[in-house]
Amino acid sequence: MTHTFYKYQGTGNDFVMIDNRQSIFNKKNTKLVAHLCDRRFGIGADGLILLESHDTYDFKMVYFNADGNESSMCGNGGRCITAFAKHLGIIQDKAVFEAIDGLHHARIEGDLVHLQMQDVSDVQHHPGHVFLNTGSPHHVQMEQQLDVLDVKTQGAKIRYGQPYNSSGSNVNFVSKISNDIFSVRTYERGVEDETLSCGTGVTAVALAMNYTGETNMNKVTLKTPGGDLKVSFEKSNDGYRNIWLIGPALLVFKGTISW
Repeated sequence: MTHTFYKYQGTGNDFVMIDNRQSIFNKKNTKLVAHLCDRRFGIGADGLILLESHDTYDFKMVYFNADGNESSMCGNGGRCITAFAKHLGIIQDKAVFEAIDGLHHARIEGDLVHLQMQDVSDVQHHPGHVFLNTGSPHHVQMEQQLDVLDVKTQGAKIRYGQPYNSSGSNVNFVSKISNDIFSVRTYERGVEDETLSCGTGVTAVALAMNYTGETNMNKVTLKTPGGDLKVSFEKSNDGYRNIWLIGPALLVFKGTISW
């Protein structure tokens, strides 16, 4: 059978998007997911996202890493599926949807998609790095020469090393530009390589930089290889709340493929 797909990207973080409201896609077929995400033999993407019906909310998001396995929350993917839902006529400019980590609110303002992330209460400050979960686990560490860093090699060492081991963590390398601007490069688990951008990653970086005193601002710009994202948040006695990931989410192309 021939099926329709859509390719979206948010600051270079790209996704195969499929309208699965009719349950056409076999979610247990990890080989198929990996094939569709393959950049040489398939469509090519950092991940695959299914938009599914929901009894109560606007839709449900199901996210798979490029290795074929269903994964934790993807921030840029959440922004892209919001734009996709508008393209399909499911929403206008606001959405409430369910993802693997719970409910998310989103709104579209011009070219930007604002995605509300989950509150974060546990920020672990270790010597040389910070660890926190922003829907996905993230290791955050400062680097002086970010532009020449071998992100794939260094990220893999951390991702598979202690204390993460087989469960793994995404790894973010950060360089401070100013009080409210940081450069970020991310090694993403499941992709097992550097990605041009990571939404939950830049969210983790923004919170980590505030937590460690690198910024006293509650809205931060994160410059990734794929473009700029903004993260706003409120600091409370229990951690961080009202966290929003803000950036573009664009349709690249629509096509058909057989599976």
